Amino acid sequence: MDITLSQCFIATSDHDTAVPFYRDVLGLEVRKDVGYADMRWVTLGAPAQPGVDIVLEPPLADPNAAPEDRKAMDELLAKGLLRGVIFATEDCDATFEHIRAAGAEVLQEPVTQPYGVRDCAFRDPSGNMIRFAQPHRS
Repeated sequence: MDITLSQCFIATSDHDTAVPFYRDVLGLEVRKDVGYADMRWVTLGAPAQPGVDIVLEPPLADPNAAPEDRKAMDELLAKGLLRGVIFATEDCDATFEHIRAAGAEVLQEPVTQPYGVRDCAFRDPSGNMIRFAQPHRS
């Protein structure tokens, strides 16, 4: 069996602030922008990975979800307790400085980890933790 990653999902409370962050700060390209009922999905991806999409979606992307469930998911997102994503980078320190200069909330400055990467972490505009990892150079 030969499988590959196709899509991953990141919850967002506000596409209008999330899209500029992922597009303009991180350099991802917008591939699709779809609305349905009161919801919206925006698909982005790295130009170097045309087969992998990141979908910005509502915290509870189910049109039939109960209002109390939507509220609970919104609260979890606001606390930063939903999904996280790790991006690969060739230069963690330069990536860190670029994203910090754009005003993103810093969670962790670049650190060389004992498990084989140098990484840093930020919050996106919705509160999700996103990390940037550079493999150790041998």
